[in-house]
Amino acid sequence: MFFLELESVFNTPGLVEPFSFAMPASYDALPFAQPPVITGEVRNRAGVVTLQGTAQVQLATQCDRCADEFTHSIAVPLHHTLVLSLNNENTDDFVLLQGYRFSPCDLIWEDIILTMPPRILCNADCAGLCGICGTNQNIAPCNCIAPQPENTDTITPFANLKDII
Repeated sequence: MFFLELESVFNTPGLVEPFSFAMPASYDALPFAQPPVITGEVRNRAGVVTLQGTAQVQLATQCDRCADEFTHSIAVPLHHTLVLSLNNENTDDFVLLQGYRFSPCDLIWEDIILTMPPRILCNADCAGLCGICGTNQNIAPCNCIAPQPENTDTITPFANLKDII
């Protein structure tokens, strides 16, 4: 587990402490091609302590359209304001620390999860699989002809409403 020692940063305006580490193996719920690499700095600017940086994430995943395996890279921006106490505030704008020793891993893990796209595609032009024969349309087009319904009224899920009216 990686820890930041922040006492000097909190007590010294203008101090900047850079950091760099790889996420521990315990954060493996996603199919990482390699552990995410985190780089950044903790800075005290006029008494406001911020954590800024980037998490470089590489996922070994499958395309959601064609199921090809590939590596997807994401640069996750990190920006958090760190505080030791709050004045009757109930907000998510600040990260409340329990002391000067802080492990940013859980916080960065949340940033990674929240940045993940809902669909991961091998490329923006992915044609996907044929719905009839399953051929990967990116490799070769198939000659399948989509079946056409005999009655075009049944195409829509609202076709049965015409009998009610």
